[in-house]
Amino acid sequence: MSSGPVRALTYPLLVTSGTLVVIAAWAPFADLDQVSGLAVVALAVLGYTAWQLGIAFGILPVGLGAVGVVRGRRVRQQHRLVSRSWLEVGTGEWVPVFYAPELSTFVPSEVSVSGGAIVSDGLRLFPSGRVRTTEPPGKLIDNPTRATEPPVFGLGRRLILDLQSAIGAPFVGLLWVYVMDGGLGAFVAATTVGAATFTWLSAIRGSDPS
Repeated sequence: MSSGPVRALTYPLLVTSGTLVVIAAWAPFADLDQVSGLAVVALAVLGYTAWQLGIAFGILPVGLGAVGVVRGRRVRQQHRLVSRSWLEVGTGEWVPVFYAPELSTFVPSEVSVSGGAIVSDGLRLFPSGRVRTTEPPGKLIDNPTRATEPPVFGLGRRLILDLQSAIGAPFVGLLWVYVMDGGLGAFVAATTVGAATFTWLSAIRGSDPS
């Protein structure tokens, strides 16, 4: 079983690129103040994406105390509209990880932890946030005890699931119109950018479609 950054990070990076495209698409129709607002959103997207990639590749610390070969098990968290994969490492550290199909069939096994890198039987797991020392909130669903064939989830399914977090986008549009005194075009633009940004935030934090 093997996995590289392509399998785990392709989807969040595609959503990041799509979000930046949406932002750029509205720039030619915006006035100076609106362009400034779009630029701030784009910089926030780029900055937080760089932060998440730094965590994923071990450039930034995640707070893992475990080092060497330890026991690990994967659970899926469902909390409100959030669904993420977590790896319980050792005797009580919880690491959020970017989803890869192999995680759905990951059985409790030994994992090697070194310099922020987590590897199990050739499968590289990429952290998507900092370590917790308590169980994540919400409903935690354990993996099957026997390995099966990894499921395949298409881009459409993952986008639909992440779009749930965009429910607040119209309120962002209304707030923008209220503050900037824009019209229907400004509302549509702000709502579109808001929806893309909420979707991106869910994806870049390691959403789990399983």
